[in-house]
Amino acid sequence: MKKQLIALLLAWMPVAVMAAGGSGYPLTHVDINLEDKAALQEGAKLYINYCMGCHSTEFQRYERVADDLGIPHELFMDNLVFDDAKIGDLMENAMRDDEAKLWFGAAPPDLTLVARVRGTDWLYTYLNTFYVDPKRPWGVNNKVFPDVAMPHVLAELQGLQEDTCGDTDPSTRDTLTGERMCGFKPITGKEGSMSEQEYKEATKNLVTFLAYAGEPAQLERKRVGVYVLLFLAVFFVFAYLLKREFWKDVH
Repeated sequence: MKKQLIALLLAWMPVAVMAAGGSGYPLTHVDINLEDKAALQEGAKLYINYCMGCHSTEFQRYERVADDLGIPHELFMDNLVFDDAKIGDLMENAMRDDEAKLWFGAAPPDLTLVARVRGTDWLYTYLNTFYVDPKRPWGVNNKVFPDVAMPHVLAELQGLQEDTCGDTDPSTRDTLTGERMCGFKPITGKEGSMSEQEYKEATKNLVTFLAYAGEPAQLERKRVGVYVLLFLAVFFVFAYLLKREFWKDVH
């Protein structure tokens, strides 16, 4: 029994570490609404255009996504599928693992379950905390995932920003204490195509899609769960009355 418990703990620890993120950076909470079809559609577009070149969601099919998000198959294929894949195919990327290891040092992970493993707050904060770091191979680093081997693929939308924690600019210091105020400030001339608020909304939509991808049936599961609980509540009443009828002569 003791050996089984130790084995279970060892199997659980990598998942716990992955979910925690490891950096200790405070996460920003994001409210996800999986019933918002517009957010899901925008998130799917961002994912396919900016993430799927390296990452796959190979446990999802194009057809299921199109149906769940309310996108006609023909429209989906014309605008969101850029290779010769069929509507019923799995959402795999074209990058081979050996090429990915050569370019990035490791094969980019599949993202089907990333929202369930990492959490939506982690993903949202991660996408918003890339900053310029000349020491890194891609010229950027990340507060939530330090020394990540991934480039900032959404840089054309957000632009580039710098970390003010190590900045000597007086404007980044508290006017009363003189302490550095950690945060980010955009780099002049490196602005993105979106405003700060637009970019946050875009990353929220992207996280919404990834939360859906981790469990496409979760809304249906919750709806069915309500009916199951109501059934059990009604059944309990009849079961209690039947039990009382059976045991009335015993007591």
